[in-house]
Amino acid sequence: MSTIIHRGGASGVTGSCHQLIVNSESSLLIDCGLFQGEDAQQDSFEQLTIGFDISTVKALVITHVHIDHVGRLPYLLAAGFNGPILCSKPSAKLLPLVIEDALKIGFTRNARLIEQFLQRVDEQLVPLDYAKWHTLEASSSLMVRVKLQRAGHILGSSYVEVSLRETNSKRRERLVFSGDLGAANSPLLPAPKSPSRADVLVIESTYGDRLHEGRNERAALLKRAIEQALENKGTVIIPAFSIGRTQELLYELETIIHRAGSGSLWQSLEIIVDSPLAARFTQVYRDLKPFWDDEAQKLIKAGRHPLNFDALYTVDSHTAHEQTVRYLAESGRPAVVIAASGMCAGGRVVNYLKAMLGNPRHQVLFVGYQGAGTPGRDIQRYGPEGGWVMLDGERYDIRAGITTINGYSAHADQRDLLTFIKRMRHWPKEIRLVHGDTSAKLALKAAIEAMADKHQQPITVNLPENSV
Repeated sequence: MSTIIHRGGASGVTGSCHQLIVNSESSLLIDCGLFQGEDAQQDSFEQLTIGFDISTVKALVITHVHIDHVGRLPYLLAAGFNGPILCSKPSAKLLPLVIEDALKIGFTRNARLIEQFLQRVDEQLVPLDYAKWHTLEASSSLMVRVKLQRAGHILGSSYVEVSLRETNSKRRERLVFSGDLGAANSPLLPAPKSPSRADVLVIESTYGDRLHEGRNERAALLKRAIEQALENKGTVIIPAFSIGRTQELLYELETIIHRAGSGSLWQSLEIIVDSPLAARFTQVYRDLKPFWDDEAQKLIKAGRHPLNFDALYTVDSHTAHEQTVRYLAESGRPAVVIAASGMCAGGRVVNYLKAMLGNPRHQVLFVGYQGAGTPGRDIQRYGPEGGWVMLDGERYDIRAGITTINGYSAHADQRDLLTFIKRMRHWPKEIRLVHGDTSAKLALKAAIEAMADKHQQPITVNLPENSV
């Protein structure tokens, strides 16, 4: 009945953009993200431009506001898209912050142009409640409806259900686009619940080939890595995305400090968020407490403040940032620094790495996916061997400790992804694996097919390619 063309995010882990062709006159876009790391071609401007016909696109549906899912929005609007931009209500609060930052980095720093663009985004935004159908088209021949469900990835994240019904033939079709699904037992946000049914499921596969540590185990690993730096009088550098990962880490760190009690080394430890954008996102997270999970609500009622505790400091100005880097590199004052970018491809974290990678007193702690072709992946891979990394065109030897904790990923692991499918009342006939390395997709494909055989479910699992 319908056709899906993948405009990004099918051949790699970034650039998510999927066009659902309903008929010759009507289509939807699910996300419109930026290509990063190895997914970004040398002629990156060509990847930024919208090189496909958008005349039939009736709406853009945003699953969440990470840059690899919304970063091409400025170029989509520049190409002439003036339809509704559908997203959850929390995403509608966060999107302007993300787009403003993206515009300043890769589009323009002209304040007037940025303001005009943000005004246009605001005019086209249609914030939706979770779990309620929104009618996009209701003609004599076709009914198109969209519903957002909590995805548990970051605040406001959604998976998308699309219902198609041909009025004359009475044919129906249900398609589900997962966006990025959250891991089970993540702090702050409830885990996603499966839809009742899908004929076609487009699902991410970022961690389709591995399992995350349990929550207690990952908290112990986090505590141990930081205590090692405390003993060495060093800094723990945590590269983290400004939205989602940063707030989850603050939540976990507040818990560790609270349990450590007075008189412990933890009471003198500074937790530094060196990212103005992350600080702004954290404030929005605080303002949107009603969307937190039950565990977080209980902490609030108990008088705890998991995103605003005494040991937490934020660094705003660039001058203060430079001073903080010098002070921590030279003083031996133990600290935890959370700074963007999450894959060390730019941003303030790079200055910390330049100053501290060569000193074994310090630790670099990875808590999120490091895309192929990024400095983060190189540090993660070669650091334990005493290797080196290129940062801003210069070589830096790696002598600092390197630790990776996969359990803090905001992405579902293989078990979570299989559970998402298994708990559907009516399993999909077709599953398309996107947003993952080839090895992750192949492993997840094999696991889905084994599960389908066990439950005698006829499922076709495809590994589509980008078609831009």
